[in-house]
Amino acid sequence: MSTGDVVAGSGAAGYQHIVRLADVQKYFGAVQALKNINLAIGRNEIVGLIGDNGAGKSTLIKTLTGVLKPSAGRIFIREEEVDLDDYSVHMAHKLAIQTVFQDKSLGEKQPLWRNFFVGRQITNRLGFIDIKQEKAIAEEILKKAIGFRGAGITVESTVKQLSGGERQGIAIGRAMHFKADLIILDEPTVALAVKEVRKVLDFVRRIKTQGHACIYIEHNLAHVHEVADRLVVLDRGEIVAEVRPEDMTVPELTEYLIDLQQSH
Repeated sequence: MSTGDVVAGSGAAGYQHIVRLADVQKYFGAVQALKNINLAIGRNEIVGLIGDNGAGKSTLIKTLTGVLKPSAGRIFIREEEVDLDDYSVHMAHKLAIQTVFQDKSLGEKQPLWRNFFVGRQITNRLGFIDIKQEKAIAEEILKKAIGFRGAGITVESTVKQLSGGERQGIAIGRAMHFKADLIILDEPTVALAVKEVRKVLDFVRRIKTQGHACIYIEHNLAHVHEVADRLVVLDRGEIVAEVRPEDMTVPELTEYLIDLQQSH
């Protein structure tokens, strides 16, 4: 599959899953890090990825996003199989898959409008950056995609003026604006105060309401349980359960994960 086969974020009909992994294995030498991974992420759903440290969450995401090449198995994007020899982070981006890391991708001292367009500047016919247009679009992202309507945050605000939750919102809003069909969140609520967690969970819900899908990696079960449509449990590189939040409470899920650890 070439990157020209798909228009990123086109939302074209005809596919059920944005990403599907079939029998994916990953070895590091003699150590098997991923075993028989079969995972499909549907359109417009939030999938929580949970498991203890060392369960294989990072390896799975790196394989899905082109950072690591699987040792065996197949990867499909919008039901089209990708050539694993060609698959890379760059191709994943072109195919509308984006990972949002804990605000590390934001420039602390830059105004928000500049942060939105890092590497994607809008230029006029003379090749100069169209600042006016970038600011107008940034304003629209703040209000519509992220829902920042207060007077305190404007396109001229710098990242260092924002709280942790607001930074996550900016990074998520940027991914949505640039038509990421699948947004991967890597522990977005880590080290945040309760009020900030509320903000981030609201941003996560917006991903779905605005027609995108999300893989949400999280240690805090209460947070991911609240927003996920489906929870995928990884243990020692293997998917051991898929749970609907309505079928298992947070205490039951906690108990289940403890039992998994004790069974090792």
